[in-house]
Amino acid sequence: MAGLRLGPLLRYVDWESGSRATVWVEATRPCTAEVRCADGAAGVSPTFSVEGHHYALVVVTGLTPGSTTPYEVLLDGHRVWPPEDHDFPPSSITTPAVPQPAEAGPVRVAFGSCRWAAPPAHGHDAIGPDALDALATRLVGDPEATRPDVLLLLGDQVYADETSPATQRRLAARRDLAEAPGAEVADYEEYTHLYDESWRDPDVRWLLSTIPSCMIFDDHDVIDDWNTSAAWLQDMRRTPWWHERIISGLMSYWVYQHLGNLSPDALEADPVYAAVRAAPDGTETLRGHAAAADADPTRARWSYRRVFGRVRLLMVDTRAARTLEEQQRSMLRDEEARWLRDEMLADPGAVDHLLIGTSLPWLLPPLIHDAETWNAALCGGERGERWARFGEKVRRAGDLEHWAAFPESFRRLSELLREAGSGPGAPATVCVLSGDVHHAYIAEPQWSGSAREDAPASHVLQLTCSPVHNSVPGYLRAGFRFGWSGAGRWLGRALARHGRTGSPPLRWHKAGGPWFGNQLMTLTLHGRKAALTLVQARDRPTGAQLETVLERTLTSNG
Repeated sequence: MAGLRLGPLLRYVDWESGSRATVWVEATRPCTAEVRCADGAAGVSPTFSVEGHHYALVVVTGLTPGSTTPYEVLLDGHRVWPPEDHDFPPSSITTPAVPQPAEAGPVRVAFGSCRWAAPPAHGHDAIGPDALDALATRLVGDPEATRPDVLLLLGDQVYADETSPATQRRLAARRDLAEAPGAEVADYEEYTHLYDESWRDPDVRWLLSTIPSCMIFDDHDVIDDWNTSAAWLQDMRRTPWWHERIISGLMSYWVYQHLGNLSPDALEADPVYAAVRAAPDGTETLRGHAAAADADPTRARWSYRRVFGRVRLLMVDTRAARTLEEQQRSMLRDEEARWLRDEMLADPGAVDHLLIGTSLPWLLPPLIHDAETWNAALCGGERGERWARFGEKVRRAGDLEHWAAFPESFRRLSELLREAGSGPGAPATVCVLSGDVHHAYIAEPQWSGSAREDAPASHVLQLTCSPVHNSVPGYLRAGFRFGWSGAGRWLGRALARHGRTGSPPLRWHKAGGPWFGNQLMTLTLHGRKAALTLVQARDRPTGAQLETVLERTLTSNG
């Protein structure tokens, strides 16, 4: 009899019809997966197979708009979720009212990144309580607590290059860890161990079964500093283990994260999804897709769009979509940049809030921004070949690979954000949501020069929140704080002069933070009003709790 190996994960809820959703599961053997809802809505799908694992993404139809309905999962007709000994409330699907009433309720978007999922040793978690665990605890303990409408996980959902002792024991049972890649994951099967460890956490398992989620990868989903530079990629391709690592990383991301980001209509139109489902074993089809995407990034698009009423979310791939050739470096290849521009500027007046999800922050502490721009100039040969070699070493050692490390891409994104926030019908807010840097802050841009006259009407903000469950060394905390200081800005300008980088196209200031800890931000968007909350997970005698660190209104009419 088929069992439930992983899941269920509630992924997509349709805000246009209010009647459809998708639920992802992994079964122990080939079977037919079924989702049954208390209101009569249902969906059924046969599993597809990849590398000996069996998955289904069930499209649930017939949901009642504006309702919350519990659901159960059956495999070959036998109920496997919720289990008999389940200590959590029923998993449920909440749908929006359609059409949206004039006084529709707020849209709540929670977000964060960087979740190292290893369970604490001997009950003590050295890096503090997990923010997702703490969120689940709050929602389980208080049925009336406000729930997010969607959870954005902005990268590093798994750490392929930093495995836990428990995972390392599983790896050692398969191969010799003295040989490369050592204690890092090597292939698809080992990636499945990471998702087991992350999504079998009972609290997180229940949370992801009842709160819709959107995901995008960052570097640790594959390897630290993934696609830092052309020289880095060339070095990696010389190793005997990299090819299997990147192919397996993209395959597992497609299965565990990417598919659930897509709408039922997008799934139906996806030729790779159709081919994998049609094959008795979809492994070779998916391997071919991953290999093609690695060789030519234009063969796959990992970015996507989601709409929540009058809130538009664009999740942007800032890892696989890069152009790495030194004289043509770009965070987004041309096709991806055109997609982002078209989506940001589409249907003027149709949205009250525009959200750009990018794992890497657009606006950094000024010293760090200037250091990355300086480094990009050195690597590009501004100071000669010797400085270029030095710059490449610094780039890799210092993780200098954010938007600032791609100066032309930074300039284009800044101009695009200004344009999206300007003109009749501009959104009330344009927010860039990011993670990666293991702390949280708010940054606000100030357009200068001729652009000042054309400053956007929208309130444009960088909102950065990380980690969900990880840590940052004390020296880096001090460095982040120094990066915002007057002395830090002076040092940054000195680096800019040495690199002959010129002035950035805009200035910005810190409007909040930095905050350190395991944390989540939530945007509450109601009409043209916007508010931001930051919560942190903290140990208390009664267990881990979320405590509010910040509550702030982001719009003048709020």
